[in-house]
Amino acid sequence: MTDLDSTAYLMNRISSQLSTQLGLVSPLNGRRRPGRPALVVVAHGSRDPRALSTVRALLDQVRALRPGLPVHLGHIELNEPLLPDTLAGLGADEAVLVPLLLSRGYHVKRDIPEMAAEADVHARLTAPLGPHPLLVEALHDRLVESGWPTHTDAATRRVSGIVLAAAGSRDPHAKTDTGHTAHLLADRLGVPVIPAYASAATPTVESAVRTLTARGRHRIAVASYFTAPGRFAAECAAKAPWIASAPLGAHPAMAHLILHRYDEARVATTEPALASA
Repeated sequence: MTDLDSTAYLMNRISSQLSTQLGLVSPLNGRRRPGRPALVVVAHGSRDPRALSTVRALLDQVRALRPGLPVHLGHIELNEPLLPDTLAGLGADEAVLVPLLLSRGYHVKRDIPEMAAEADVHARLTAPLGPHPLLVEALHDRLVESGWPTHTDAATRRVSGIVLAAAGSRDPHAKTDTGHTAHLLADRLGVPVIPAYASAATPTVESAVRTLTARGRHRIAVASYFTAPGRFAAECAAKAPWIASAPLGAHPAMAHLILHRYDEARVATTEPALASA
C-alpha cells in the first residue's frame, strides 16, 4: 500500500468510526437540544494575512466534506470575526466548538470556554486537534513535499532526525501533547523526533538541532507543527539545517480531523460540567 493510499484509508476509517468517549467535551450552557448543531472552528488569529486565507481554505474543505452542515469561523484574537461575535450571530440553539489548536493549553482551558459561556448558545467544546494520528499523516506529507524521501534504508535513517517545531506553551499538558505527537511521528518515520518550541517552553529549535547533531544525526529536518503560516512558523523553518516542511494548513487530514472532533462531541455520552472560573 502506498503512503497516499494509507493516508486515505486512515482518514476514511477514522471518519466512519466515531469515538464514544471524549475527555474534553463539556456542555457550557446547559443540556443538549435536538437537531444538528452548528460547527464553529475556533482559530487563534494572526497578523500574517496568509493565516486567515489558509484557515478559510480549510473551512471550505470541511464544507465540501459535509454539505449542509453550518460551518463558521471564530477567532480568539487578532482577526475577525472574533468568537463572541460569531456565536452572537449564529442564529442557532446549539454549536460545537472545535479549536484549531494542536494541544491543550490556556486557550482551550480558559479563553474559549469563558467566551462561550457568555454567549446565548448551548455550546460544546471539543478536544484540540492534537495529538491524533491524522496529524502525523499530515506532518509526513508536508515533510515529503519539502524533500523528505518516501523510502529510506537503515543507513540513512541512522543519520537522520527531525525537530518537531511547535509554538510552545507554559501549560504542561501542551508539552505532553506535543511530545505524544513527536512519538507518533518517530514511529511513523523510524527516526528520532525531538519536540521544540518557538516560545514559552524548551528546548528551542536550535537546542534540539544540537542534540540531534551530537547523536551523529546530520540529515535534520524541521517539521512545522503549526496550523497556518506566521512569524513563529517562519522563524522555526529558518533554523532548519537541511529541510523544513510547510505548516499543516489546508491538508485534507486537517479537514477530516475537524469533522471527527465534531462527531465525537455529538455522540459523547459523558458530559461533566465545565466551570468557567
